[in-house]
Amino acid sequence: MKFLLTNDDGINAHGIISLREIVEDLGEVNTIAPKTEKSASGHGITMHYPLYAKTFNYNDNSKGWAVDGTPADCVKLALTTILKEDRPDICLSGINRGANLGTDVLYSGTVSAAIEAALLGVPAVAISLADPNPQSYTNAAAFIKELIDKSLSNNLPPDTLLNVNIPNVPTDKIKGVKVTRLGERKYANVYEERKDPRGNVYYWLTGDVDESNPHPESDVYAVKHNYISITPIHFDLTNHYLIDKVSAWNWN
Repeated sequence: MKFLLTNDDGINAHGIISLREIVEDLGEVNTIAPKTEKSASGHGITMHYPLYAKTFNYNDNSKGWAVDGTPADCVKLALTTILKEDRPDICLSGINRGANLGTDVLYSGTVSAAIEAALLGVPAVAISLADPNPQSYTNAAAFIKELIDKSLSNNLPPDTLLNVNIPNVPTDKIKGVKVTRLGERKYANVYEERKDPRGNVYYWLTGDVDESNPHPESDVYAVKHNYISITPIHFDLTNHYLIDKVSAWNWN
């Protein structure tokens, strides 16, 4: 089995190191990830600057490639160039530091990396631990092995990815697994005005998330109630319900 590992927290983040340790005894592992943190970078790709991919050495002497681009850049470069003749069976993006739930997937570099793999025909899973400052990724390990096995043995379609969010609670506190829909995460977003040491005004995004009334079938609800959430996602953003209605708007 061949794995492509990537993330948006950076190639030296604890989450991707833990993920590599989980899967390295399952097959061949190639880690191709951003050189530095690219959280909330969405699905941006680099078009006007060169991309550099340099060999990265982990402490256990295994190697990866550190790319000075976005998570989507990493996957596109991996599947079209670096691993073109040695394509992986599955792309795993994560383990992300913090949840990627609901509408936040539109901002997430972790999820975007998995989407890029799906766009290029490789089954993909985005994995997040629902804690912005986890002390350990151990609780996710056993489930990830099961997740990989089920994703491949059940022929996950290449145009679809699984967005997985794992509550950061002790294993005996996890109530089970729910297959969910994307929920809503609403923010009271506020840009706080500040001044730098030279007196120049700049703005810093602050605000709180509102998860007070999540839909019971949503990923937000599942994780809030200590269930592992698995949401199948594909990249057809069409609102099929409105096609006939918009077509009836008397176009000339």
